Amino acid sequence: MEIRFMKRALELAEKGMGYVNPNPLVGAVIVRNGKVIGEGYHERYGEAHAEINAFRNANENVKGAEMYVTLEPCSHYGKTPPCARAIVEKGIRRVIVAMIDPNPEVAGRGIQILKDQGIEVVTGILKEESKKLNEIFIKYITTNQPFCIMKTAMTLDGKIASRTGDSRWITNKASRDYVHQLRHRLAGIMVGAGTIIEDDPLLTTRLSGQEGRNPIRIIVDTSAKIPLDAKVLDSDHRIKTIIATTEFAKASKIKALEEKGAEIIILPTKDNRVDLNKLMKKLGEKKIDSVLLEGGSELNYSALEAGIVDKVNAFIAPKIIGGADAKTSVGGAGRLLMKDAIWLREVNFRNFDEDIMIEGYIGMEE
Repeated sequence: MEIRFMKRALELAEKGMGYVNPNPLVGAVIVRNGKVIGEGYHERYGEAHAEINAFRNANENVKGAEMYVTLEPCSHYGKTPPCARAIVEKGIRRVIVAMIDPNPEVAGRGIQILKDQGIEVVTGILKEESKKLNEIFIKYITTNQPFCIMKTAMTLDGKIASRTGDSRWITNKASRDYVHQLRHRLAGIMVGAGTIIEDDPLLTTRLSGQEGRNPIRIIVDTSAKIPLDAKVLDSDHRIKTIIATTEFAKASKIKALEEKGAEIIILPTKDNRVDLNKLMKKLGEKKIDSVLLEGGSELNYSALEAGIVDKVNAFIAPKIIGGADAKTSVGGAGRLLMKDAIWLREVNFRNFDEDIMIEGYIGMEE
């Protein structure tokens, strides 16, 4: 029964995807005598947490009931009062927690408040599932840097475009729809100047049946060479666009880009390009907790070499186009020896109709 109710709490938590960044995804279920009497989840950043929404949803007095919550109740005053105190005040007798909050401001304090008031606390129920759900939050709150997913789409022979540059469309609609879900979930989307010049994308979110959240657009542009009529500059200015550039950019171009509404970040160079590690640090300072990297082959390689990629979503379509000059998903100098290849860990496979997505993590222990 504990697993069943915690699974329900996790299902509720998922509903907050795309709306609560940089906060965690949290769900809560209140149970009495094996029956759910209230449930809730963290719905939007700055608004009530899951526990409070569960109390509001309850159809009877919760005193003496149990609460299942996917993440340790908060103990500090932020944009809302501490949930641990509310649990005590409501008279909950037992709290089942999936995982301890990695936030240094909480980190066991919420549980201690409950225990000090005589409330029984059980931890670790579906802990790994909760950690997976909140992998973005865990990375961000412990490092103050964004969780980065590198998304690639390629043919069976590894090409991301034909030798003429044509790339629409490699993957099918089901795959592309999932990518838009990723755009909705993650706080930022990152591409290089080459992608803007060649494809002129909007980099917005389009979801079927619901209004998606558009990620902050992050353009890595060492010399500020993107055209001033690019769609990312001329589209809806409610969608923020950040251009990461360097001292190689002309002051006049920087001013023109700012007049178009873009925010300019001037960063140091590494190998005559934007220092991606410094960029990720800056993005973290701006409370951007996650980035979807949809770069070209050069930016992808630079990101991998810089060690900023946490996870890879590689879509493979059952198509072959060939071409020695056709680009692959990762370019750059490449590794000289197979033993130095970048490995993915915890690999999973998923079908999107006839397409296959390979998902894995970089830098995980075997």
